Amino acid sequence: MDDSEAGLERYRRSRARRSAAILAATVALAAATFAATMMVGNYHVSWGEVIEILLGGGSPEKRQVVMDIRLPRILCCAMVGAALSLSGLAMQSLFKNPMASPSILGISSGAAFGASIAISFGIGAAALGRHSIPLMAFAFCFMTMGAVYAIARTRYGVATVTLLLAGVAVGAFFNGLVSLMQYIANEDTMAAIVYWMMGSFNKCVWDSVYIALLPIAAGIALMALQTRELNLISAGEEQAANMGVSVKRSRAMIIVGASLCVGGSVAISGTIGFVGLIVPHILRMIAGPGHRLLVPMCVFGGAAFMMAMDTLSKAAFPVSVPVGILTSLLGAPFFIYVMKMRKKEMWE
Repeated sequence: MDDSEAGLERYRRSRARRSAAILAATVALAAATFAATMMVGNYHVSWGEVIEILLGGGSPEKRQVVMDIRLPRILCCAMVGAALSLSGLAMQSLFKNPMASPSILGISSGAAFGASIAISFGIGAAALGRHSIPLMAFAFCFMTMGAVYAIARTRYGVATVTLLLAGVAVGAFFNGLVSLMQYIANEDTMAAIVYWMMGSFNKCVWDSVYIALLPIAAGIALMALQTRELNLISAGEEQAANMGVSVKRSRAMIIVGASLCVGGSVAISGTIGFVGLIVPHILRMIAGPGHRLLVPMCVFGGAAFMMAMDTLSKAAFPVSVPVGILTSLLGAPFFIYVMKMRKKEMWE
């Protein structure tokens, strides 16, 4: 082995060690955030008591707080944070646009309309009970994805730019319908729609975990399977095709995976903005552009971010504030920062 090969091997080992250290730190951050959020709240529980309760012991009062209220809410936060963060990363890479987010295809707006008509007219309530709103949101999420794909399809296939434009148009249409629902609804119904649109985990229970777990897990798996393809597509679809990537198949899998994640998230938490924009950019600044490292980092980093934001929304204000408000207040300035300062550095 000559000096150049030895140097290259040392560089590879150094990169592998650095990547492993960054990923381990992200996992540790998610675990520490989980531990902290299990203790923090109106009813303080020490970590020792949390462990005791998780192992089946503890007083009945604290066990109810931890197992029936706090744990399902935290699990919902972790799932939604992971889903939205990874979906944002995938959309930014697929569309080669640093401003892209999980809502770029209009699927969040479609889900919001589905929830709005369930709230307004009680559609599905007789058969589905309190699950009607999340299931209607999930159903309309996939109906919107199908509509966007149908509109973008031409006899030459589906171009990425056409898909993006179709998503913007369909999203604007459904946003208009949601506004119309708010305008014609009575005062109580309008308040329910507005609160749902703000994004909150206040109503998350174990049923919410069960509703969201399968679609979010499937969506994350689909996108994780496309790690290599995301690396190549983010450099350009033509180059990716020349490297043997089936761009059409990979794009479909990524979009279906993102739709599953967004649908599962919106179904239990409402619409929470900017998570898919903030977290991928922060992690990309730390770890670089490689998706082999970014994908698991977005899963754990997104989970940590959402758990922290939800805890902050409860603890930092006199009353519990919907977490979607807090992420928007943080996300809008960050959006401007990325647009003005970091675009060239991170994407060119």
